[in-house]
Amino acid sequence: MKTELFISWRYLVTKRKERFISMISAISILGVAIGVMALIVVIAVMAGFDQYLREKITGNYSHITIASYNGIDSEEYSNIAKKLNGQAHITGISPYIQGQVLFKKDNRLFAVNLKGIDPKSESSVTKIDKYLIQGSFADLGDEAVFIGKELAVYLGLGINSELSTYSAQAKQRSLKVKGIFNSGMYDYDLNLAFTNLKTAQEIMGMNNLFSAVAVKLDNLYLAGSMRDELNKKLGFSYILKTWEEVNQNFFAALKLEKFTMFIILTLIILVASFNIASTLIVMVVEKTKDIGILKTIGMTAKEIKKIFIYQGLIIGGLGTLLGSVGGVLLCGLLKKYQFIKLPQDIYYIDKLPVYIEFWPDIILIVLAAMIITLASTIYPAVKAAGLRPAEALRYE
Repeated sequence: MKTELFISWRYLVTKRKERFISMISAISILGVAIGVMALIVVIAVMAGFDQYLREKITGNYSHITIASYNGIDSEEYSNIAKKLNGQAHITGISPYIQGQVLFKKDNRLFAVNLKGIDPKSESSVTKIDKYLIQGSFADLGDEAVFIGKELAVYLGLGINSELSTYSAQAKQRSLKVKGIFNSGMYDYDLNLAFTNLKTAQEIMGMNNLFSAVAVKLDNLYLAGSMRDELNKKLGFSYILKTWEEVNQNFFAALKLEKFTMFIILTLIILVASFNIASTLIVMVVEKTKDIGILKTIGMTAKEIKKIFIYQGLIIGGLGTLLGSVGGVLLCGLLKKYQFIKLPQDIYYIDKLPVYIEFWPDIILIVLAAMIITLASTIYPAVKAAGLRPAEALRYE
């Protein structure tokens, strides 16, 4: 062990006559630990929100949509399907129709997004079949509709309930509820409904047209590069959008919020670093005689500086270690037991999501804590290194 590091460690662990300094050191360690733990938990929750919402969004919608200004007819869809079949990373394609309609049950009216899908191919691009809690995917025939759990509660609907549908094209149709789904997203479960392609075409007056073609990939993060590749393959008469582009404002706001929380909670560690600085300043005063003796026997100012820098880093390191372990353990408990519930109509989801990312989140938090700790040691270390042996030993 290096001499400077050994002396630093001895200064920390040796019993002192002045216990006040030991108390300040303990408070400094706890301050850093609490700051790091709070930062890890909050960033893990923000990452959990991000991951959970990505999963739910791509569970209800495809990774890429291919649309046209005039709609896509059956022949165009066949040509698109031929070009995409066998394409690397594409695992499924399916046509769909989507538009705004009014649902009426008794005296209640509610506007929803009605999506007409092909039951045979829809499960290859979304997870709607896995979200069904009542009914079967095979029941999505003519005059049938699947609605979300929240919409069912709002309109007082159940399996085989009937409702009236009104479209912007003045088309009216009676539908029967054949399935109820729960995606875990309040907004989708309240505002989204599914029927088959034929029924949706009749309601929206689209005859033999589709609104768009949904494309599913084996990796949702390849959507951007695949969109560019498909643009070249299909030509520029189609409009291709990725799931990220459709929801870019939402995820940009989430990313900004995560960064803001990182900055705000880093201030807790910054405040704790002042405790480290004050601990070292008091210790420099207490160890004035020791510094004078060390300089007298030949230790340089640079080596004296290292002693107090190492001491601050040990305090900060212990705090960071305790905070990291405590933060990861608390995240694990939150993830396993989910004892914090959320109002679904405000936060879209009903439980607190937690996702621990060691890189970059936890690594950056640890690095930030250690850099702040290092900065807090510089002034006391410089003051200690600047003491002259004669002045240090004058009254000894």
